[in-house]
Amino acid sequence: MSAGRRIFAGVQLRHLRERRGLMQAELARRLEISPSYLSQLEHDDRPLTPRLIERLAALFPLEWQDFPQEETEHLSVLLREAVGDPMFDSPIDPAALARLAEQQPTFARRFVDLYGAFRRASQRLEMVDETLTVDANNGARLPWEEVRDWFHLSNNYVDQIDRAAEDLAATIGGSDYVPSTEALCRHLREDHAIDVEIRPSDSLRRFDEAGKVLVIDAGQPTASIRFQIAYHVALIMLDEAIGMIADTAQLRSEVARGLLTVGLANYAAGALLMPYGHFRKTAREFRHDVDRLAMLYQTSFEQTCHRLSTMQREGARGLPIFFCRVDMAGNITKRHSATRFQFARFGGACPLWIVHEAAAIPDRIQVQLAETPDGVRYVSIAKGLIKGSGRFDRNPRRYAVALGCEVQHSGEFVYADSIDLASERAVTPIGVSCRICPRPDCEQRAYPPSDQLISTHPLQRGVVPYEIMR
Repeated sequence: MSAGRRIFAGVQLRHLRERRGLMQAELARRLEISPSYLSQLEHDDRPLTPRLIERLAALFPLEWQDFPQEETEHLSVLLREAVGDPMFDSPIDPAALARLAEQQPTFARRFVDLYGAFRRASQRLEMVDETLTVDANNGARLPWEEVRDWFHLSNNYVDQIDRAAEDLAATIGGSDYVPSTEALCRHLREDHAIDVEIRPSDSLRRFDEAGKVLVIDAGQPTASIRFQIAYHVALIMLDEAIGMIADTAQLRSEVARGLLTVGLANYAAGALLMPYGHFRKTAREFRHDVDRLAMLYQTSFEQTCHRLSTMQREGARGLPIFFCRVDMAGNITKRHSATRFQFARFGGACPLWIVHEAAAIPDRIQVQLAETPDGVRYVSIAKGLIKGSGRFDRNPRRYAVALGCEVQHSGEFVYADSIDLASERAVTPIGVSCRICPRPDCEQRAYPPSDQLISTHPLQRGVVPYEIMR
């Protein structure tokens, strides 16, 4: 902790304890201090120590953002997160990290920046590897892959768009803040002379520029109709910002820039319907219960999950989660991870992951405690969804979405209440994909890992017809 300023956080500590429903004795136990010491902290009779700062940041990462912090304290937390990467063999004492942040802030900042650059370079290397594998002839990613990776490298958060959409929501929504469908339609009519017509149509959304009529297909669910209207509002009001970002993005083709423009408008629509500060606060109050959030914001299950994955604003981050959408063939069509969880970039994802079972059983939330080969455990949910076409001669779209967080954040994730986190029998070992999974004893393995040798025994047969050499 910086010697120039002591941190008193009694109000924040009491608020944290009351919000979690904890008695002083229980919170004191978790912080590894006495109840009397905690009482002194809550009455601002004593300041936080470096060890308590690290303990609070580790136990309550979301609430910790509400505590008063200096650059030194913030930097020490960033250092702890960086050195907590599984690639480092052993942990470093929190007090030592606090001293490093205080005494060598330039070095500490450079280390944090270097770690961030390492993570981004690793992700880019995976993308290059994917390009060479999928298209060895010309080494070019498809436009939609470029756009997907652009959002991933942006941490699935676009600050300029998000803040502008939040301001727009306050303007259109008025005292309600979150704009209603009626308010969105009124805004289009009164401010842009555009009428909204909801009727059967061959397109989900079509704008007649000459007649200034926005036609929305009535066969869509109510949440989808609402989203289509919000998309058009965002496209008009945030046109300049969206265009500037798309024009300056380092993409290879006009097609990719066009796709990014659509993606940014979709992002803005979600941010308009679920304004960042309001949504983040409510998500924490509901412990990230997707159904409750979707009902409040009149959004779909998928839209709500996707918005949860964008809570990456500096100084006001949400729960670190991963999110993806998987179709019936196992293709991952959307993906983002603010955790250490990695998605398959080649072939299918791990068949033991709950998302595949969910795709076949729609409208039921399934929960799984999963462990990846690096030893990190995740509480993961998946739900199969069906998007109706609104007519008999068009097949509905079927897919599943998955959402999850590392087990250390399970207290903020309502779905963790349904499983025994302490039970080893409750854990399902999963991998990224068979291609790179090191597990030698998986009964669901489709093919051997590409980086390990195998041997065969003609007179012996296991679950798979080969043995992975360790």
